[in-house]
Amino acid sequence: MNKWLKITLEMGPLLIFFFANSRFGLVTATAAFMVALIISLGIFYLNSKTIPPMLLIGGGFVGVLGGLTIALDNDMFIKLKPTLFSLGMAAVLGGGLLVRKIFLRTLLDGSIKLTEQGWKLLSLLWIGYFVMLAGVNEIVWRTMDTDTWVSFKVFGILPLTLLFAVAQTPVLLRHQCTDQEEAETS
Repeated sequence: MNKWLKITLEMGPLLIFFFANSRFGLVTATAAFMVALIISLGIFYLNSKTIPPMLLIGGGFVGVLGGLTIALDNDMFIKLKPTLFSLGMAAVLGGGLLVRKIFLRTLLDGSIKLTEQGWKLLSLLWIGYFVMLAGVNEIVWRTMDTDTWVSFKVFGILPLTLLFAVAQTPVLLRHQCTDQEEAETS
């Protein structure tokens, strides 16, 4: 899939959410976000015959919590989405480590080749990040006005996540699989 189309499909619904909120309020923005996300997921599937797991999981959270926001006319549910999503991801990754499964490797769909120790370390780092992000979202939505929270959701969470991902480069480099290690784990 074209890189720019992928970025548009991932960012488009969030930008629609931001602009709809500034003009029509959060409940209407949530409905617009849900419609844009469904269209985006459909286009994603038509172009690549697959939907990335994180996008699908996030879409599920938006569907349930956005639906509750609209049905009950209560913006608390959509504001909880980043918290619940982040805690859910931390729980899944942590639960995987407890049963000796590296779910992060599955979520990243083989795009990175790491040693087992590297996968465990990377999973622990992402668990910490997701817990931190949940805490930050709780602070922002409970102490700031709705427009500030929407700005944080649209323009804060993604850059923070990208910055955190880039900060993992030393871990990725230190724990890359050699061809021999990869052959032994296959």
